[in-house]
Order: sequence, then C-alpha cells, then structure tokens
Amino acid sequence: MTAHLHSMLSRLQKMRLMAKTRRRGAHKGGRTANKFGTSLEFSDFRIYQPGDDVRQIDWNIYGRTQKHYIKRFLDEQELAVTIFLDASSSMQAIDSKWNRAKELAAAFSYIALTGEDRLSFIPVSSASYAKVSRKGSVYSKHVFFEILQLPKQEAAGTFTDSFQKNTLKHNQLVILITDGLEPLESFEELFRLLAAAKQEVKLIQLLSREELEPIYSGDLKLIDSESNESVNVTMNESILVKYQKQVQEHNFMLEALCRRFGFSYLLTTDDADLKNFLFLECSAKRMLY
Repeated sequence: MTAHLHSMLSRLQKMRLMAKTRRRGAHKGGRTANKFGTSLEFSDFRIYQPGDDVRQIDWNIYGRTQKHYIKRFLDEQELAVTIFLDASSSMQAIDSKWNRAKELAAAFSYIALTGEDRLSFIPVSSASYAKVSRKGSVYSKHVFFEILQLPKQEAAGTFTDSFQKNTLKHNQLVILITDGLEPLESFEELFRLLAAAKQEVKLIQLLSREELEPIYSGDLKLIDSESNESVNVTMNESILVKYQKQVQEHNFMLEALCRRFGFSYLLTTDDADLKNFLFLECSAKRMLY
C-alpha cells in the first residue's frame, strides 16, 4: 500500500457516509438514526404516556417534580451500502485512472466498515470478479487491501451493460464509481433502474487528465477500448478544442441527469489530490461527514 494511503487510514476511520435514508437495517449498527430506540446514547425526556415502558421512568426526576418522565435514547442502525466500481475496459485502459478508481473504492469501503455499516463491494464488468460482502470494522483493512490489489481483466465490457446482472435488493445507499463515458441514454436507463428500486445514489465520475486534456498531435490510430473499433485521425488544435468541448458537455449533461433523478454527483481526476477530494470535496458535497 502506498504511503499516502497508509497515512490516511486514521482519518478515514473517523469519517462516515452521509445518507438521507432512515430505513431500519436488519441488524444493529453504529449509525445514530433520527428515531428513538434502545441504544445507550441519551436523547431527552418526555412526559410518561399510557403504554410506555415503565422501566424507562426516571424516578430521580419524579422525586423532584412529582411527575412521571421517561428517558428517550437514539436508535442505532446499520446502513446497507453497496459500492459499484466500474471495472470496464475504458476504466482499465489507463493505469493511473484504474489505480485511482481502486483507491476511491477502497477508501469508501473502509469508511463503511469502520462505521459498522453493511458493505457490498461489486466490481462491474463482463469479466469474472468476486463480490465482497462484509460487516464490521474487523474486516476494514483486509477489504481495503483486497480492493487495492484488484487485477485488470481482458475484455471487461461496458459498465452499464454489465450492471444489469446485479441485484438491487436490500440496498439503501449506492455509490457508483465510473468514468461515465458511455452514452447518456445508457446512464438514463441505469438511473431509472436505481430510482425504481428506491436507492439513494452517489455518483463519482473519475476521468484521467489525459482524457480531459489530451496532448496528442499528428496522425494517430485511435482504438476504442471497449469495442476494439479503430479510426485514423489527424490531431490538430481545432480538433482537440472540439473534443474538449464535447467532453465538457457530456459531463455537464451527466451531472444534470443525476440531479433529475435526485442523485449526488462529483467529478474528479486521476491526478487530483486524494486527501483534498475525500476530506474536503466529498464533505462539501455531503457524501461524507
């Protein structure tokens, strides 16, 4: 594991995934909910009402006020978190982008597990990858290392096509880590699927600096990493400017599509400062707190 990641673990351990969902998980967890239950975290008092548990009456307050009050405690719930990592051919084509994608997936998985949430980590690809399902901070470092060591696979296919084979049952919070370079129609179909399953979704679009600001020139043969189709082009300044404009428009429309479905969106690059992204940008976008 690289030194900059190792130095972040103690800070990541203190972070938590931000979620609006309040559905109760199947088991107790470390996430304080906005409803009352049986944890040890005290909330407040309220006047006793018929049907309340008499064991919750605070007799010290009764001795002072001659009125029956009960203690209320905040419930602690787990959050069912599923992290879908785009492991398509386009994500793996550039080493720096693939490594950053794994770093992001590892960091979010580590945060989920140290927060006692229930984690499912799924690399989305037409190739064969093992799904990781864990709960408990005891697994956090092991899963962290496991994701960082995820190998490349040949003929990994596209993200949106491969996503269809995954079940969305029992998810509450879905984190998508993808380069978002497929047609917007494909993402709209995917978003409809997620919205119909009532998922809270946070999408992180990861692009390489090379994809955003290519510096190629002259006669080139470009090969699509997913379809293997090739095209011969002559790169000049006007073509590069046109390309950058199209990429910016695509990203803008992908963000707008996320807003339309009520999903969170955040763009980052493979050369961005990882600490700044996780601890500042993700917090500002209410993905982490």
